[in-house]
Amino acid sequence: MDKLRSYDLASLAELLQVKLDGDATIKISGLATLANANEGDLSFYHNPLYFNDLLKSRASAVIISPQQADNFPGNKLIAEQPYICYARASHLFAVNTQENYGLAESAHIHPQARLGEKINIGNNTVVEAGASIADGVSIGANCVIGRNASIGKDSRLDHNVCIAHDVVVGQRAYIYSGVVIGSDGFGFAKEGEKYHKIAQLGSVLIGDDVEVGANTCIDRGALDDTRIGDGVKIDNQVQIAHNVEIGDNTVICGCSAVAGSARIGKNCVIAGGVGIINHVEITDNVTVTAMSLVNQSITRPGSYSSGTGLSNTLEWKKNIVRFRQLDSMAKSIKKYLTTK
Repeated sequence: MDKLRSYDLASLAELLQVKLDGDATIKISGLATLANANEGDLSFYHNPLYFNDLLKSRASAVIISPQQADNFPGNKLIAEQPYICYARASHLFAVNTQENYGLAESAHIHPQARLGEKINIGNNTVVEAGASIADGVSIGANCVIGRNASIGKDSRLDHNVCIAHDVVVGQRAYIYSGVVIGSDGFGFAKEGEKYHKIAQLGSVLIGDDVEVGANTCIDRGALDDTRIGDGVKIDNQVQIAHNVEIGDNTVICGCSAVAGSARIGKNCVIAGGVGIINHVEITDNVTVTAMSLVNQSITRPGSYSSGTGLSNTLEWKKNIVRFRQLDSMAKSIKKYLTTK
């Protein structure tokens, strides 16, 4: 966190559009958790699990709801949604590593590329023919923007990002380091013992306000395009296969994998380590819990899980034996009931 940035509490209250209760002149130079905050830090309270930390906190000020304000005797920024207020405050202290460095001399920008105004392009980045970089875009070092690719206004690409040919990235995207968008989908036709590669002729279309975490891969479509809706948030090390469609404002957490032509609706949450097989459809407003396998379509909103919960290893092994006996047990019970 950039400790050189500081605000008096009155300025913070104005920037965050919240009520101030306390010393308006006190200086805030960083954000911290309730337990680890010290003088000069702003913290926040929204979860009852941390009530004891609130009572003991040494923070110079706390973001807190009106209902809980009396529980903290110090300086307060009073917000109806403290966690959302904290999210907004975090940007006031964030370090911008790509701020206004312009076009690096070592960048290779094709004469037929189209560049907007107020853009940053880092060292050794390649922008190929026909690529379009809109106003306010910031691209880190060692990136590749492929032929006829398009990056929307005010988007940011960290270092070492590859955007392949003809890919479209919307406005205000944030693409983290190591991301590859538009690589070939995994498509092969089997003939005997041989596999014939299928050329991947589609592209990837990414909406506005999308974030893609480090080392995630989003494959281009085989014929139709892979589509990522507005407001989608994808964590690190996620695999999105060819022709997948993801609806607006869906969140996909780390190490999940979505196989080809799967469709995920709007406002879904796919937790960490989830596997989604090819061609299934998940309707809107579905949560899939961590390490689950989605091997059939989900047609109703709600929370879904698969697998077994954590248990002692010896117990788990016994249960596995029981699972293998379920079919024969069910047949025995059915036979017993029909003969009564």
